Amino acid sequence: QVQLVESGGGSVQAGGSLRLSCVVSGDRSSTGCIAWFRQAPGKEREGVALKATPSGKTAYTDSVKGRFTISLDNAKNTVFLEMTSLKPEDTGMYYCGAADLCYWYRFDIFGQGTQVTVSS
Repeated sequence: QVQLVESGGGSVQAGGSLRLSCVVSGDRSSTGCIAWFRQAPGKEREGVALKATPSGKTAYTDSVKGRFTISLDNAKNTVFLEMTSLKPEDTGMYYCGAADLCYWYRFDIFGQGTQVTVSS
């Protein structure tokens, strides 16, 4: 199975940008979809963006459409989440996830997370 290690989190002011990275290692033969999730304090983890690895198709939760972009660099085995126009409600722990199929409920492998804090 795969292992995921996130980095790139930090503290920014509203309107700022961050780029998160997730290095993917291990056996990726069963991985058909990668995604970013986030969890705000006191809330459940929610899916933010996903990308099908064979087709490249992407999907985003409504609150980040037009602001966040998920991408995959196969040569570097790295998944990125480019975040722009950040808002305080984007604050949370961000996790990289892997699954066999691109359904939010299929994700069962996660990294340790990287913290994003957006101040107003």
